[in-house]
Amino acid sequence: MKKYRSRMIVALVAIILIIIIGLTSKDRQNMTSIENLTGKIVTPIQKLFYTVDQKITNTIKSATNIFKLKEENERMKAEILRLKEENRKMEDIISRAVYLRNEAIMLKKSKYTFIRTKIIGKDPGNWFDRFIIDKGRKDGIKEGSIIIKAVELDGDIIEEGLVGKVIEVGDNWSKVLAIIDEGSKVSFKVIRTQDGGILNGSINGEMSGYLFDSNADIVEGDKLVTSGLGEVFIEGFYIGKIKKVTKKEDDLVKLISVEPAIDFKKLNYVYVITGVKEYK
Repeated sequence: MKKYRSRMIVALVAIILIIIIGLTSKDRQNMTSIENLTGKIVTPIQKLFYTVDQKITNTIKSATNIFKLKEENERMKAEILRLKEENRKMEDIISRAVYLRNEAIMLKKSKYTFIRTKIIGKDPGNWFDRFIIDKGRKDGIKEGSIIIKAVELDGDIIEEGLVGKVIEVGDNWSKVLAIIDEGSKVSFKVIRTQDGGILNGSINGEMSGYLFDSNADIVEGDKLVTSGLGEVFIEGFYIGKIKKVTKKEDDLVKLISVEPAIDFKKLNYVYVITGVKEYK
């Protein structure tokens, strides 16, 4: 009996294998009703799992991309800040290039010795008519010390432009009265004609004055330098140029208004004269 049972099992397995081979054969033209039924049941389930899998995968990818974009955004922000700072430094260097060049030329050609000082305070208003510098008595500055700055004239000629004089001195600070202040008086001479006169500042930052000779042959554009008269300012510092000449027939003096060579709205550093160079 056992002998026949084994043979029956072998035969049954063989039959099942033949049926499976037949069902899975590529050469079959049509699927069976069982296959069709199985497909109808399984396909929606497969579709559901596939869709869920895709959504999960896409969600993970989106989360990863958001994290990467956030990092990239932070990196770009840092880069923009770095470039802005670099740009600011470059603009500062470029904007000061002419100013530094003029200063270097003035220091080289001048017969005077100087202290370079930084302006650390000013009176209220748009103009630097009275201001404080960061050097004082300890640095050799005295009341009456002359303040200048390099200025560029026509033809790239660099001159010592007159800014003002020291009126108060502390140990490490000094107060400067600019030539545009209404309390300032400067004796001048016209370079072209050597005619002289006196200039005054004003509350609005303008300079005006008069010629000693009411018949002086002066015109708009004539350049003025200090004359040394009164010994308040040393002779030869550049002041500015005449922008208007006024004289009425019954006036005994010829009046002028002057455009200063110094831009008194944009002062940062100035020089204090401390002596005269010694040449060997």
